[in-house]
Amino acid sequence: MRISARADYAVRAALQLAGSLDDGPLKAEAIAEAQDIPHKFLEGILNDMRRGGLVVSRRGGNGGYRLAKPAESISIADVIRVVDGPLVSVRGVRPPDLSYTGPAEALLPLWIALRANVREILDGVSLADVASSQLPADVSALARTPEAWTNP
Repeated sequence: MRISARADYAVRAALQLAGSLDDGPLKAEAIAEAQDIPHKFLEGILNDMRRGGLVVSRRGGNGGYRLAKPAESISIADVIRVVDGPLVSVRGVRPPDLSYTGPAEALLPLWIALRANVREILDGVSLADVASSQLPADVSALARTPEAWTNP
């Protein structure tokens, strides 16, 4: 699985918004600067997030962006889906729409299992969890294993 720059930037922008709830709306320029995201690229991402119902925007001097709902109710998966589509696909096709034959037949359940695990983690972690550095115990346990930090 590969996390695109677009998804990474979207999650970081959403986390910046989650971390500044008490400060009112944030301007795109401030988010871009705080997270070192190219401003023009971020504008497109924020528009997708607005259309996807994750952020709201207000124009004017006191305008900017803010989360459309509490950070506790927005999962990391929600953000990724809004900007990139399905979490797991094979050649752009969702796993249930695939079929294999012969020795490759067992590949389909493998892709389904992969998707289930990705969903379990990304749907189970909210913006509030990450912004407060309080990841769920199962996610923290996975990240603590030495193998998680090495590249095979």
